[in-house]
Amino acid sequence: MNRNHLWKLLLILFVVAWSGFEIYPPNAQNIVDVFQEEAGMVKRDAAFTNILERARQIQKENTNRPPFAILKEAVGTNDIARYFPFDVTGEKEPNSAVLYRLQQEAAGRIKLGLDLQGGTSFLVEMDTSKLTQSSQKDSALRDAVEVLRKRVDKLGVAEPVIQPAGDNRILIQLPGLSEAEKDTARRQIQKAAFLEFRMVHPKSRELLSQDIIEPGYEILREQRTKPDGTKEIERYLVSKALATGMIGTNRVGLTGKYIKQAMVSREPVSGEPEINFELNSEGAELFSQITREYAPKGEQYYQLAIVLDGELYSAPRILGEIPGGHGRITGNFDVKEALELANVLENPLAAPVHIISEQSVDPSLGKDTIKSGVNSAIYGTIAVAGFMAVYYMLAGVVANVALITNIIILLGVMCSVGTTLTLPGIAGIVLTVGMAVDANVLIFERIREELAKGKSLRGAIAAGYARAFSTIFDSHVTTLIASVILIYKGTGSIRGFGVALTIGVAASLFTALVVTRLIFDFLLARNWLKSLPMLHVIRSVRLDFMALAKPAFILSWTIILVGLGYGLFARGHSMLGTDFVGGDKLTLRFEHKIETDKLRAAIAKSGVADASPVYQRDVTGGAETLQVTSAFETSDKVEAALHTAFPEAKFERAAVDKVGPTIGAEIQRSAIIASLLSLFGILVYVAFRYEFSFAVGAVLAVIHDVLMTLGCYFMAGRELNATTVAAILTIIGFSTNDTIVIFDRIREDLKLGVRGSFRDVINQALNQTLSRTIITSGTVFLATLSLYIFGGGAINDFAFTFLIGIITGTYSSIYIASALVLWWHHGERPKTASQVVMDAGTATARI
Repeated sequence: MNRNHLWKLLLILFVVAWSGFEIYPPNAQNIVDVFQEEAGMVKRDAAFTNILERARQIQKENTNRPPFAILKEAVGTNDIARYFPFDVTGEKEPNSAVLYRLQQEAAGRIKLGLDLQGGTSFLVEMDTSKLTQSSQKDSALRDAVEVLRKRVDKLGVAEPVIQPAGDNRILIQLPGLSEAEKDTARRQIQKAAFLEFRMVHPKSRELLSQDIIEPGYEILREQRTKPDGTKEIERYLVSKALATGMIGTNRVGLTGKYIKQAMVSREPVSGEPEINFELNSEGAELFSQITREYAPKGEQYYQLAIVLDGELYSAPRILGEIPGGHGRITGNFDVKEALELANVLENPLAAPVHIISEQSVDPSLGKDTIKSGVNSAIYGTIAVAGFMAVYYMLAGVVANVALITNIIILLGVMCSVGTTLTLPGIAGIVLTVGMAVDANVLIFERIREELAKGKSLRGAIAAGYARAFSTIFDSHVTTLIASVILIYKGTGSIRGFGVALTIGVAASLFTALVVTRLIFDFLLARNWLKSLPMLHVIRSVRLDFMALAKPAFILSWTIILVGLGYGLFARGHSMLGTDFVGGDKLTLRFEHKIETDKLRAAIAKSGVADASPVYQRDVTGGAETLQVTSAFETSDKVEAALHTAFPEAKFERAAVDKVGPTIGAEIQRSAIIASLLSLFGILVYVAFRYEFSFAVGAVLAVIHDVLMTLGCYFMAGRELNATTVAAILTIIGFSTNDTIVIFDRIREDLKLGVRGSFRDVINQALNQTLSRTIITSGTVFLATLSLYIFGGGAINDFAFTFLIGIITGTYSSIYIASALVLWWHHGERPKTASQVVMDAGTATARI
């Protein structure tokens, strides 16, 4: 093996080994098993055994409940930090810290989205209209994220995602959350942060040292920062009841609603940060009474606990009555802590929040989705790999090695960057399988042509790779334009599809141009490769494609007008799904089927108008479900009405999507922007690489494909949704990919000085690339068909849309894009090519 081959081999081995390392272990372990394995054997005692037995028992009783929540319930109030070698010094909640560490140990490298593992996603919007300064809005959003994070942590959800989403929104994803726990989560998220003033037990330290907790009290922990920067935890025995005073004839508890303002200042002597706060008139009266009642008595001091959402922030001593409603909180704060506490005191949440979008999937439905998604990926890969092995024989086997390498690299990169795998993400992987074959088909067809010219096997392989490179590069870049736009303009799981497709397309460049070439070079160097037989079903043909261009053009636009007319005028508003107009989409399981007319009547009787109940069954013949589309925030009412009217049906919620009108309008806008950006990007790239007429032909052909696909989609009775947008953008990339291959051959033939009219040149290029066009479109069609048949769920809409797009994209590359270029130049050769024709003999000689 020469030095050039050696470094390629080492590079491939390194990339594959790194990818495998990033993927392992792919699946998550049961955290209860990890809890048992990680605990030191010496430290285990009866309490540990009881926790373990309790967790196992809960798992048997409720197999669908997330293991993390099960273990947290089994642990209860037991101190588990002593069983593990983890350093939890300075943690306010040592048990939670240990459990989250165990969760990290148990987590698999392939992170599953909510649609695959079940759970709930909330998009929360803050009303920042009363906050005039941008700095106030930024601060309010940051504070809200932290407050919501602390609330979610108390739900016992493993690996929740809480992050800002724009200027005034927060995305909250709670994996593995069952329907029974979802209502609790919704209430916790939307309620205003609750600030309380409570009294610390006067003998707190003494009682805690003896492990005594008096009735009506609980242990709360305050985290402090020492002068050296380290953290320490101070425990207090705090009353569960509010500190109270009299307002008129009523005894009232002191809460955060009485805070007027709070600010940070410096202690005059030490210069340490402190918090000064001011109460409103009623709060001032309460505070005066409480501080008077609990003023020092001899050497007995009292402490006032400041508690937010059940968490202790500070417990200052009461040094005497504080009239006027002004208070001062001192402590070992740093500036950041003081500012945070002041913000909490002044307004626990600087602005109210409300849920504008919600998606939930029952964990059991998530398991079914994983099964269908994985099956579609396996069957699609087998179909494509099987075809390549049969049609291209040894070369097809080489391509399959590259295909497997492509999948490993794709998964490795996704795991490395922390991409969450969603059902559309699986679709992206399956689609990558189909489209990755395209590069190998281009190379193999080129090698076949070079062999037909009488070149040696070594020379044909070298020429095949050299001649195919430009086409492969251009076709992959145009697909990347659409996939990258999906990442930046897509929403939710659609972004995951864009990430999977982008990584997969980039990886296919590496595997097709480096991996397969190295294998061929190695076989040639060992003299093991004597010939490269391939099937050749579509042999040399001389079809006059351009003769049918005008009739095909008229037929195409007639179908488009009929389809769009039916969608816009016959179906109207009903062709838009909830993703675009807002609304609720409720999916229910059932044991007994009820007629849709009766369902519609029962829903209408409950006061929900224009609801649409539809029964659905996957193509694979899975369990039938009922899907009810209704106005925003009405799904709970719909479900309750159906339970009451038809108890014999035994309806059970499987999933729900709630999209507010604002979000629907934004998805519409982002879909239009994404499509226009894709078309513009492709126009610029093709114009740069070829010439403007080619770019116009490519873009108009893509517009034709999008409109044709939408027309067929509307006539099939389907609704537009966010998944359809992903399919449309993928069609844009695929259609341009196919067109680029034909344009590249036209350009090459023009440079070679092929004789005849421009129409003859185009026809020859179409005939030369016909085999590649049909094979590539066929393999992508096989992969997408697997998605359609076995994918199930929302991916069915994507697969259906893309199947139409594959057909229209293949057709338009021949009869629309090529014909438009011909008509643009009025049948004359492009001027850029005429200069080359003059030197045709020299060009031919060089080749």
